[in-house]
Amino acid sequence: MTNRERAMAVLNYEDYDKLPIVHFGFWKETLQKWHAEGHIDEDEAMYWNDGNEFDLSIAAKLGFDFNWQPPLSLSTSLKPIFRVEVIKDLGDGKKHARNSDGVIVLRDDRIGETISAEIDHLLKDRASWEEHYKPRLQYSDKRVDVKFLSSYPAYIEDLGMDQPNGVVIGSLFGYIRNWMGFEAVSYLYYEDEDLYDEMIRTLSDLVFETTRSAMETAKNAGYAFDYAHFWEDICFKSGPLVVPGVFAEKVGPHYKRITDMLKTYGVNIVSLDCDGVIDTLLPIWLENGVNTMFPIEVGTWGASIAPWREKYGRELRGVGGMNKNLFARDKTAVDKEIERLKGLTATGGYIPCPDHRIPPDAKWELVQYYTESMRKAFGG
Repeated sequence: MTNRERAMAVLNYEDYDKLPIVHFGFWKETLQKWHAEGHIDEDEAMYWNDGNEFDLSIAAKLGFDFNWQPPLSLSTSLKPIFRVEVIKDLGDGKKHARNSDGVIVLRDDRIGETISAEIDHLLKDRASWEEHYKPRLQYSDKRVDVKFLSSYPAYIEDLGMDQPNGVVIGSLFGYIRNWMGFEAVSYLYYEDEDLYDEMIRTLSDLVFETTRSAMETAKNAGYAFDYAHFWEDICFKSGPLVVPGVFAEKVGPHYKRITDMLKTYGVNIVSLDCDGVIDTLLPIWLENGVNTMFPIEVGTWGASIAPWREKYGRELRGVGGMNKNLFARDKTAVDKEIERLKGLTATGGYIPCPDHRIPPDAKWELVQYYTESMRKAFGG
């Protein structure tokens, strides 16, 4: 079996010969450290990205089969993006800068990769929505690169990529939260429900039309996608950043419309990337056709697919749930984690994966030990 066949067999509760060993990428600082230690070359450290040639070479050196994050993303957000520019230089490497979402953030050149503090948002009300955002969220044929999509199977074959053929189709709420900020988008539901609905509908229409066009292009080229992938990141360690009832009412039907369309193209696995404690949003996603949770952050709250599987059964799949923080510890900690994962994989529909980008404190040799031990444990 190929890794692609193995992964899809796991998620579809079919027989497979061995479990694929997957990862979810790396922090830039991690790659810089590993380069300084002599494990990877300069190009790998500088130019790594999900699914590119450097991703494949680093994965091979570490012993991973592939990166779960799909290398292909559709154009389902702002087009054009906002000009990235410095608004105010504060000195000592600090500055206020406008990012590509139109948000003014605090940047600090002295620290590594991190989430920037938000200072102000361009999107505040209907006027700013209609002037700056709505025009950037309209569908057109130019959003779909028909030539590239038509030749995509040949592209991944030339790259030597053996993994499920997934595609990132975007977000229905997380992008809006990014553009407005958590506090403002929370108030908007109460202050201007019509605008709240319009934003979600506009973004959802864009995702629907762009995804349908991509699926049709693939069909005409004689292939199909194995799975589609949403991104949201609308939870944190205490729960969701949106009221579940509101999310079910306002966003749920849009997921359903999109996942129903995907099924007509043979796509029955729909995964979703959301960090944090997702438990109260999970049934909403499941009811509306999103059936694979990722990355199942172990974090400080001990997320696991086990209680979800007990509650929702085999319809719930998962990728992730391996505590990446153990890569900074020792072999004993890794061995205990693999023993924990054995029970979770036994029920099927679940592929262990480090629960986010591998951080800078990870030890190269310990990551290698993890992949070697996983192969021994799961039929490699």
